Amino acid sequence: MSFFTDLAHQYIDGEWRPGKGSWDIIDFNPFDGEKLASIPVATAEEVDQAYRAAERAQQAWADTNPYARRTVLEKALRIVEEREPEIAEAIVAELGGTRLKAGFELHLAKEFLREAIQLALRPAGQILPSPTDGKENRVYRVPVGVVGVISPFNFPFLLSLKSVAPALALGNAVVLKPHQNTPICGGTLLAKVFEEAGLPAGLLNVVVTDIAEIGDTLLEHPVPQVISFTGSDKVGRHVATVCAANLKRVVLELGGNSALIVLDDADVDYAVDAAVFSRYVHQGQVCMAANRILVDRAVEAEFTEKFVAKVASLTVGDPADPATQIGPLINSSQAESISRLVDETVEAGATALLHGRADGNLVSPSVLTGLPADSPVLQQEIFGPVALLVPFDGEDEAVRIANDTPYGLSGAVHTGNIERGVRVGQRIHTGMIHINDGTVHDEPIVPFGGEKSSGLGRLNGESMVEAFTTQKWISVQHGRSQFPF
Repeated sequence: MSFFTDLAHQYIDGEWRPGKGSWDIIDFNPFDGEKLASIPVATAEEVDQAYRAAERAQQAWADTNPYARRTVLEKALRIVEEREPEIAEAIVAELGGTRLKAGFELHLAKEFLREAIQLALRPAGQILPSPTDGKENRVYRVPVGVVGVISPFNFPFLLSLKSVAPALALGNAVVLKPHQNTPICGGTLLAKVFEEAGLPAGLLNVVVTDIAEIGDTLLEHPVPQVISFTGSDKVGRHVATVCAANLKRVVLELGGNSALIVLDDADVDYAVDAAVFSRYVHQGQVCMAANRILVDRAVEAEFTEKFVAKVASLTVGDPADPATQIGPLINSSQAESISRLVDETVEAGATALLHGRADGNLVSPSVLTGLPADSPVLQQEIFGPVALLVPFDGEDEAVRIANDTPYGLSGAVHTGNIERGVRVGQRIHTGMIHINDGTVHDEPIVPFGGEKSSGLGRLNGESMVEAFTTQKWISVQHGRSQFPF
């Protein structure tokens, strides 16, 4: 496909070039195995070149009138709007996203670009009083300089853009490393959009590479001051450790094990709809997905019957078919891992109300119940189409079960009493929770992030200013200070 081969390059200092590594990253369609592109990997030397190019270009960009920076972002938005059908096709092909998912991702991407346009004008300084006569304290908001962005495979276009666009809007330069399974949608496609939007060379660099080639170069390099990472908590811990050793700030958006709680007064039919979407959207490859669905025993039988029936009706198949609701997992390793997890959990005592099977990278949905309280699967993130139904007796037990996880990203509470839902939500140790809704939400101006092993820091809205700028104190003595010697 020419779309992919045209973008199958490194993008460094405004130049499209092949990587100098001795091996290629092969970009496959996860549904049919079609080879989309082959990209020679970037070396550690090329990562250095990307960071140095960003460093050279950044100061002039920071000095650029923020209205001019805003104009570039406005052009980028128009390009995304004009190319939306083409980008949607790429999302379907490269990551196996259904057409519904591609539309969802692009809708959010445009919303986040609109917010980034506003961010260019957002940073505001302060003038603060001083106990010293004649002194004026000015506090400036300034760009951090260069930001390293590492993005995941599940929503690659959105989650790359979500850090890249605000960082640029606020006067920074960026080096982006997309996930190896989505190097185009998560990487070079963004470079093309911003290049066409008139972003000066060097301000956005994309390196398609792998830790096997570059080690921790992307994290240890002296140029970047902030690393924005979205991915698993295992890798996130490593990122945090390396960055701490090098005194770099991090923003970590990591995994989740979200609970969707159905209380005894919930609208069961509505809760079923919310739970099915929250668990199975994009094949369950979503950090906010409802891994655990907690149901009060008073409504357990009704909920379970309706939930299983709805899940069984989901269409599994070609993501290019508009009727498909469950497409492929990202690769064969993930498909095999999910199938093995289901088999092992059933062998350990769980009951499979639906037992999904793998057909290539397609894995049909599973619904498991009767899990032993100490089942390991209750503690982990499941990045696939597997729902765990867990009964409870009363709010206190629901809260205890929901909090019995190392994660704390999202969640939901369904109830006929909104304030009851809010009270329960306040007791859940999580960064985000939604009353009478699904668990999968992201909005441009609302702080997004998790607690515990689900991450550090927040993104979106004013949190972007906190993440990608720093404060600088300049004092002015209008009179004369008195010194003790």
